[in-house]
Amino acid sequence: QVQLVESGGGSVQTGGSLRLSCEASGYTSRSYCMGWFRQAPGKEREGVATIYIGGGGTYYAPSVKGRFTISQPNAKNTVYLQMNSLKPEDTAIYYCAAAPFLGPGPCVSGARLADFGAWGQGTQVTVSS
Repeated sequence: QVQLVESGGGSVQTGGSLRLSCEASGYTSRSYCMGWFRQAPGKEREGVATIYIGGGGTYYAPSVKGRFTISQPNAKNTVYLQMNSLKPEDTAIYYCAAAPFLGPGPCVSGARLADFGAWGQGTQVTVSS
């Protein structure tokens, strides 16, 4: 059973940076799809970024492209979301998610909620103006 634990949320001012971490456990495969999603108050959950572990490739939502970076810099099962130049509209609960059976092509072509079956508990990010 896949388990995901996020950390690294907090409060920053506009223009600041935060790095979120997601530690995954319970996987037996070396290749799988991971993603970050967010949900602001009163809004639907939306995809932010995805990465295909073991094969490379990433996807970013247009609203965060150029400001956020998703990565897995070492062999450990931890995925990061580096968020720079934060804006008030980035304020949301951020969720880590996994899609163990999603192939690399679909993984990096978009962040679709229906593709992801394992979710973390979420971490709050608040950006003040």
